[in-house]
Amino acid sequence: MSEQLRNAVTGLAPPIVASPAKRIQAFTGDPDFMASLARGLAVVQAFQERKRHLTIAQISHRTEIPRAAVRRCLYTLIKLGYATTDGRTYSLLPKVLTLGHAYLSSTPLAVSAQPYLDRMSEQLHEACNMATLEGDDILYIARSATTQRLISVDLSVGGRLPAYCTSMGRILLAALDDVSLHEYLAHAEFQAKTSRTLRTQEALLECLQKVREQGWCVVDQELEQGLRSIAVPVYDASGQVLAALNVSTHAGRVTRTELEQRFLPIMLSSSRELSAQLFT
Repeated sequence: MSEQLRNAVTGLAPPIVASPAKRIQAFTGDPDFMASLARGLAVVQAFQERKRHLTIAQISHRTEIPRAAVRRCLYTLIKLGYATTDGRTYSLLPKVLTLGHAYLSSTPLAVSAQPYLDRMSEQLHEACNMATLEGDDILYIARSATTQRLISVDLSVGGRLPAYCTSMGRILLAALDDVSLHEYLAHAEFQAKTSRTLRTQEALLECLQKVREQGWCVVDQELEQGLRSIAVPVYDASGQVLAALNVSTHAGRVTRTELEQRFLPIMLSSSRELSAQLFT
């Protein structure tokens, strides 16, 4: 890793990461701000892939919203069909996907990318995806799937995966300025998904520096055993990374060498064409 990047990232004071309750409190006094709506959204966002069933106490702890307010939010979500309970824990229902589906299916970026994803999938006979960075995760906004599913990771549009151990996540993290990258590192949770997962700040920073230099990224069985993926960036008119494209494969069928020698040129070509289209 370059000394310049190390100094830029490690030489900053750790940022203060405000809880949802504190962020809501910051708007106290604004007559147009609906605190109840903000609390409801915070409760929805408290649920994650690895925490799909939560108690009121757990949600209150995650958000710092009082338990009574959390209970009212959950009661409302249940009445509207967005959540359910077994009497002790609460979980979201599929209807919650409608909150983001309209955006995900109509955003110009996703619409523009779909033909390129379809073409790559047809050429490579693998699933192709596009994602953007959303908090600590990547958010899938477009996808071209194959008829045969070879991996168990849920990669549907609207799905989220951790940025630190995914190829698209590393493309997007590498594109951050050093201040934003430090903010991410200060609060991101690094978990060992497999024995190969990079789970220290130093290892991830070294990897991200390499991604910055070469302009693409391979993640080899760090998210799931048997899953190998390669990603490239998509740029906006100003030259900033707007999103990432990736291809996910089964490690038993596609070697890392094949990813770099056969898949990468096709993906870089698609990325350049898509980026150029977005300029117009």
